[in-house]
Amino acid sequence: MAETRAFSVPGRWHHRLEDGRIQCDLCPRYCKLNDGQRAFCFVRQRVGDTIELTSYGRASGFCIDPIEKKPLNHFYPGSSVLSFGTAGCNLGCRFCQNWDISKAREIDRLGDRATPDKIAEAAAEGGCRSVAFTYNDPVIFAEYAIDTAKACRERGIRTVAVTAGYIAPGARREFFGAIDAANVDLKAFSERFYKKLCYAELEPVKDTLRYLREETDVWFEVTTLLIPGENDSDDEVDRLSEWFVETLGPDVPLHFTAFHPDFKMTDIARTPDATCKRARNRAKRHGIHHVYSGNIHDEGGQSTYCPGCGEVVIERDWYRLGAYRLDRDRCRNCRAAIGGRFAAEGAGSWGRKRLRVAIG
Repeated sequence: MAETRAFSVPGRWHHRLEDGRIQCDLCPRYCKLNDGQRAFCFVRQRVGDTIELTSYGRASGFCIDPIEKKPLNHFYPGSSVLSFGTAGCNLGCRFCQNWDISKAREIDRLGDRATPDKIAEAAAEGGCRSVAFTYNDPVIFAEYAIDTAKACRERGIRTVAVTAGYIAPGARREFFGAIDAANVDLKAFSERFYKKLCYAELEPVKDTLRYLREETDVWFEVTTLLIPGENDSDDEVDRLSEWFVETLGPDVPLHFTAFHPDFKMTDIARTPDATCKRARNRAKRHGIHHVYSGNIHDEGGQSTYCPGCGEVVIERDWYRLGAYRLDRDRCRNCRAAIGGRFAAEGAGSWGRKRLRVAIG
C-alpha cells in the first residue's frame, strides 16, 4: 500500500489540455501547468505527463490535542485527536494564523515523515479516538489524507479534516468519502473579502457546505474568524446566519472566533470579546441552535445548550469539560436530540493537554 511509495506520488485529479499543459482538477483554481511548474499550493507539481503530490508522507509535526481545539464541539467531546499537517495551501489568506506552515516552500525541511499506517498505529497507541488533518488545508494533500483515513478506519479510528472547503466538485466525493468529520472555515460572507484577503472565491465554499449537508453523512461544523472592519459587521453576520439556517439547517454548529494580528495583517487590532459575543447572539436570534465563541474566554459562549429546554448539556471552560448531561445524543432533562457524534460512555477526559508526538 502506501508503505512502498516515495515521498512524491502521482496525483489523482488532472487532465491534459489541447495546448499541452496539464490542468490540476483538485481545487477551483484549476492550475494549468507546463513541465516542472508548481501549482498555487506549491506542493503539487507537473512532472512529465502527470501532476505529483510532493509532500506525501512529510509532516510539519504531530501533536495530540483536545478535539475541541479543531474546533469540533459535537464530535466525541473530551476526546483526544492526533493532529498533523504538511506544507502549502491553496488559499492566500493575508491573515493566516498558521502561515509558517501553510506558506512553507521548503518541503524537504519538513521534519516528520510517516506513512499512513504509522500514523494510524501512533493514534491507536496514544489512545486517540481520531486523527485530524489540520494546520494547513488537507485538500492539497488529499492523496495522503485519504490513504491515512483508510488506514485509520481499519483500526476503528476516525478522521477529521480542518479545511477551507476550497475543493473542486470532481474531487469532493472521494475526499469526503474518506472523512468522518470536518470543520470548514467560512472565511466571510462576501466575494469582496475572499478576493481581497484570500485570493479566492466564496461560491465554491458555499457549494462544499451544501454538498456536505445534502450528500454526505460527514459530521461538520463551521468556523468564521471575525476580523475588525472586514467581516464583523452586523449586516454580514445577519446575511451569513440567514443563509446558514436556510441551507445547512439549525443544528450545524457555528463558531465565531477572534482574530489576532498575524502574517500580513499585523496592523489590525485583535477582535474585541464583545464582537464575538454580539455575533453569537445575532446568529442565535436567526435560529442557529449551537453558536460558539472562540479564541476568547467565554464559558457561556463555549458551552452547549439543549435546543429543547435550554439547559446546559456540556459545560466548557476553554477546552476543559465540566458537567456533561447527555445520554448519547439526548438531553437528560427533556430528551431532545442534540446533533453530533457522541460516545455511549459519555465525554472523554483529555482536557486541555497538548502532547508532542514523534512518529517514525
